[in-house]
Amino acid sequence: MAITLRKGERINIGLSKISVGLGWNPNEGTGLAFDLDASAIMIGTGRLIPAEEFFVFYGNTTSPDSALSHSGDDPTGGNSDGGDDEVISVDLNRVDPRITEILFVVTIHEATHRHQNFGQVRDAYIRIVDETTGMEIAKYELDEDFSIETGIEFGRLYKKDVDWKFEASGVGYREDLSYFLSKHFKGEIIK
Repeated sequence: MAITLRKGERINIGLSKISVGLGWNPNEGTGLAFDLDASAIMIGTGRLIPAEEFFVFYGNTTSPDSALSHSGDDPTGGNSDGGDDEVISVDLNRVDPRITEILFVVTIHEATHRHQNFGQVRDAYIRIVDETTGMEIAKYELDEDFSIETGIEFGRLYKKDVDWKFEASGVGYREDLSYFLSKHFKGEIIK
């Protein structure tokens, strides 16, 4: 039976191959279509990305260590038919030893231009699934009203000694995808 997490709660993963599914539904009648994007930020020392390629998103679907693989962009949220809109597969045995934390964020593409925010999104969640069995391990449903936020850190995997744990974060930002990259990467960004 899956564990329902609340904001700030943590669990021990205890598996090596998982998938992180993110899902959402835009409210009806909000005008322009919503394009939400799931991303994973692999960070290490100083909470920094060792190289830009460790930022996994629709434009870079596989991490350099092949530990993370992104399902690709779902620009409408319509491909899921009630399930996960975007999925990031994770093989914790393959994670580069420099990486100690993986953040999972969702941003709204062109949110400022389209006058969109997470207050116009409902049923948003992140869930951890056992890749081997397909069984859901844990789920965190975003239940706050993020009426001005355009980016959400949904959760994070982090290494504690030799074990990987997951924390439900639920932290909102009035920022876009580039903010998360600039926050955790201090090198030169290649366009």
